Amino acid sequence: MYPVVEHFYTLQGEGYWAGQPAYFVRLGGCDVGCSWCDTRYSWPKEGWDLYTPEEIREWITRTPARHVVLTGGEPTMHPLSPLIDTLRQGGLFVQLETSGAYPLPDVLPDWITLSPKRFRPPLPSYYEVARELKVVIHARSDFGWAEQQLAFCPPTVQAYLQPEAYQPETLSWIIAYLKEHPRWRLSLQWHRYLAIP
Repeated sequence: MYPVVEHFYTLQGEGYWAGQPAYFVRLGGCDVGCSWCDTRYSWPKEGWDLYTPEEIREWITRTPARHVVLTGGEPTMHPLSPLIDTLRQGGLFVQLETSGAYPLPDVLPDWITLSPKRFRPPLPSYYEVARELKVVIHARSDFGWAEQQLAFCPPTVQAYLQPEAYQPETLSWIIAYLKEHPRWRLSLQWHRYLAIP
């Protein structure tokens, strides 16, 4: 049973899959504690309605969605293997968005978006399986942290820098940095600009 904060069908607004229609399942619980988090309401682990993997899959299969995003909170606080397996049985592509603070599920999703946080760095096992590295820039010192994280990843990883939404000047910092470091790409939270969930 999984504590679901919210679930909805929309467009992925960030990173590699930006613009992709996707069904989001947000699970409750996070203790990473980012000061700039835009989903603080999802931090409590308790108090949410609980659902089985089959019930969650049923929500998704009622829509045209083929791409599912498991997010949070920090979704890996929960044993995700039964959920990933059930979604895959429904023919769905499963993307996991995680800070990497908790162990990898035994059943790996199709795509892991690793968004490491300085407050609680990811477990080493994530670096070798992450398909996408997405680092939020909150302060200028975060660029050095981002480069450290990229050095742990394979050369094939898709690497993104994303401005912290409540600090507009970070976007100008990132644009200047990208011009000097073209290994990285820009990730914007398009759902904010488009005013969609």
